[in-house]
Amino acid sequence: MFIRSDRLFLRPAWPEDLQELETLIAHDSAACNLASACWPCAHEDALRFVAHEQAHALPQFLMTVPGADGARIVGCIGLDRCGDEVELCYWIAPDHRGRGYAREAVKAVVELAWSLGHARIVANHFVDSPASGRVLHDAGFRRTGRVAERYSVARKRVFPAREYVLTPAGSGGFDDEMNGLAAGGDQKRAA
Repeated sequence: MFIRSDRLFLRPAWPEDLQELETLIAHDSAACNLASACWPCAHEDALRFVAHEQAHALPQFLMTVPGADGARIVGCIGLDRCGDEVELCYWIAPDHRGRGYAREAVKAVVELAWSLGHARIVANHFVDSPASGRVLHDAGFRRTGRVAERYSVARKRVFPAREYVLTPAGSGGFDDEMNGLAAGGDQKRAA
């Protein structure tokens, strides 16, 4: 599965990507923001990621920026299972942050998720990564009001993570509930 957005080409990982992936995830500033990244990322871990068979309903993509000299990898994004929920996960290589790539990729993958029939997507970010929260907010995700402890392999401990939710209507989050209550509404939480 492939997605083309304004500036990005989202595609599966290929064996040719192995060395570049290993280099990008080697930055601890990338890995410490991920709950499930292997750290340190051994060659076998990267090889397993590149070679794993993807579930059609839970695609994972490399974010690439096409250019005259080929396409360089700037991050990774995908859908995964977290218990009974569909979870959006992504990371951006440190040298490519602040350019709007995450925001663009999140919006593209969310549109794909709706077309795949997902009715709800959850996401989270560690509380010391507010930029990730801004990316999620800009894509329509709303805070649930919960902060959960999530284990980070790179940090080697649990760390607080702010939870978000998105439904096709954009409702169901804590912010929506609070707005409804403030306006005197009787807004109910989306399931």
